[in-house]
Amino acid sequence: MALKDSQLVREVLLSFWKIHILHHAADGIVYGQWMIGELRRHGYEISPGTLYPLLRRMEVQGWLKPVRTAPASRYRRKEYKLTRLGSQALELIREQLEELHREVFEKKKKGRGHHRPE
Repeated sequence: MALKDSQLVREVLLSFWKIHILHHAADGIVYGQWMIGELRRHGYEISPGTLYPLLRRMEVQGWLKPVRTAPASRYRRKEYKLTRLGSQALELIREQLEELHREVFEKKKKGRGHHRPE
């Protein structure tokens, strides 16, 4: 199996997808089909069978809240907005990403980062 398709990569990509969703929900309403297109625009291939359960899990976590914008129907899309908890999660993630970026990329330019004990 190619590394690109491995379970390890999939688990890491799930985290990236969640960050993208939180980021876009901070800018406004998001919904499944739009997020699939947006993630594909960034090079991620995600199926509806993966994305919709992910959105539901993020709702259960309290990070997203469904918004009712159209009358009830079988084919109505479910739209989400960011909650206060989701906003706090996004802020924490941004801080951690900034630190990770410094550790992985900036120290690499200057030479080896932290030295491991021999």
